[in-house]
Amino acid sequence: MWPLVADTDRFNRDTGVPPVEVLGTEANARRRLRLRRLGVPIEWEEEPFEWVRPHRFGVVRRYARGPIVELRVEARLEERDDAGTSLDYDVRVRPRNLLGLLAAAVQIGLVSRSRFARTFRTYDSLATTSEPAQPARLASGGGDRLRRGGEKLREQGVDPRLVAALVVLLERGDEQALARLRPYELADAWQAGRRESLELLLHSTRIGLTELRWELLCPSCRGPAATVGSLRDLDTGVHCETCGIDVSADLDRSVEVTFTPSPSVRAVDRREFCVGGPQLSPHVVAQQLLGPAEERRLTVRLRPGTYRVRALGEAGGDVFEATGETVVTLANDSESERLLRLERTEWRDRAATAAEVTSLQAFRDLFSTEVLRPGEPVSVGTLTVLFTDLRDSTRFYREVGDAPAFGSVMQHLDVLREAVASEGGAVVKAMGDAIMAVFTHPAAAVRAGLAAQRAVAGRPLELKVGVHTGPCIAITQNGALDYFGSTVNLAARLVSLSTGADVVVSGEVLADPEVEELALRREPLAATLKGFEESLELWRVR
Repeated sequence: MWPLVADTDRFNRDTGVPPVEVLGTEANARRRLRLRRLGVPIEWEEEPFEWVRPHRFGVVRRYARGPIVELRVEARLEERDDAGTSLDYDVRVRPRNLLGLLAAAVQIGLVSRSRFARTFRTYDSLATTSEPAQPARLASGGGDRLRRGGEKLREQGVDPRLVAALVVLLERGDEQALARLRPYELADAWQAGRRESLELLLHSTRIGLTELRWELLCPSCRGPAATVGSLRDLDTGVHCETCGIDVSADLDRSVEVTFTPSPSVRAVDRREFCVGGPQLSPHVVAQQLLGPAEERRLTVRLRPGTYRVRALGEAGGDVFEATGETVVTLANDSESERLLRLERTEWRDRAATAAEVTSLQAFRDLFSTEVLRPGEPVSVGTLTVLFTDLRDSTRFYREVGDAPAFGSVMQHLDVLREAVASEGGAVVKAMGDAIMAVFTHPAAAVRAGLAAQRAVAGRPLELKVGVHTGPCIAITQNGALDYFGSTVNLAARLVSLSTGADVVVSGEVLADPEVEELALRREPLAATLKGFEESLELWRVR
């Protein structure tokens, strides 16, 4: 029940609360909000939500004028012995006058009580069944576009089961869920591969069924500080109003790719009905507002992982490993009020980051014009870079002639492209008979290099391969997305050491756990590389 009840944005919508407008954000995520009921504006200051997942949450709203002074909401959920859930939803009002007393009795005691009960009964049913299909709400001509789009996707070789799931989602999915489609969450729901689900949405965007969005996420609250439709429009730094901090663009850590239906298929209502509930920050296990020198002890049940306690808007925090029932002490040792959070650190597990998406061959094929703002380098975190080159290609041209040799080289480039794409990588550029490719995992790059060598062998061609992993910088170069930095430079140097019957890798690549699991034959390599004075650990693997 928690994911449904604690989704206060959806709950407010489902119970008939009008959409809200944010008038301003103060310290510790206090907000000034307004809604209109029957044309009459109602304004209030909202304290930050407090919660301990998945047992309780609450919020306090104070009204500057009108018949109500204050409204407090607290929800408590407890697991029952019969595997059900007990829900206690408590709403308390402090009226300003007699009119407020009457308004509270009618609106909250009768109208809202009935709506809340009906909505909770619906959620109780949803907790044990799948989301019921909603009536189709397509744009004019949207049904035909959706049908033709589904046919195109199947013709392009996309899994028909995933195409059918996407068509149903776009046609009958919940409005709020459609406003922000996360590929990896859909993959989990569809019991499908993450790459397959992501590539499905990339293809559906290319044919006009969906739209792609780049979200610059705040590292503290992890909410979108900015959303743009193109990498070119992505600012390298924006301000998060909730946390009061500046956010810089890092394609691996702070930029997530999401999708939404194309308006030509289905227009989605993007209005907000609540802006601070627990489900808006699913990585936060507990959030508590503490006064100066205040301390609270919380007993929480944590799934295995890494957690930290920190104040909203602050970097760092106290990091620890935990699993199962855990007692956590939140302490505010400052002289001012602070909003403290206990949060999971593994937030990217469910996020398709820009670094991952831009290193997919499907993305580069479908969105070749999608580039960063010229002249603005952006960190993409750690990537694995692969370079290839043909051994003795000049001699090969002389021996067989230019035309036959050129044909063989072009065929070898097709082989490389297929090997890279099959491992989830992307060819960044071809340089004569050589290529540069990027991957998010070292093992994928090594497998692709070895597979390409096997496929090319005997053509008669021999393929030299070098692989290194480390931090990279992305930049727009010659109208395309390219990568630079020491990691790229070292990978480019390694290819010259390959004999064509091995892949030369750095020690960082070989130390990767997934590469170790490949159980490759390995041989240490001693070499001096131009531009790298330090001693390097290098290996030949087969």
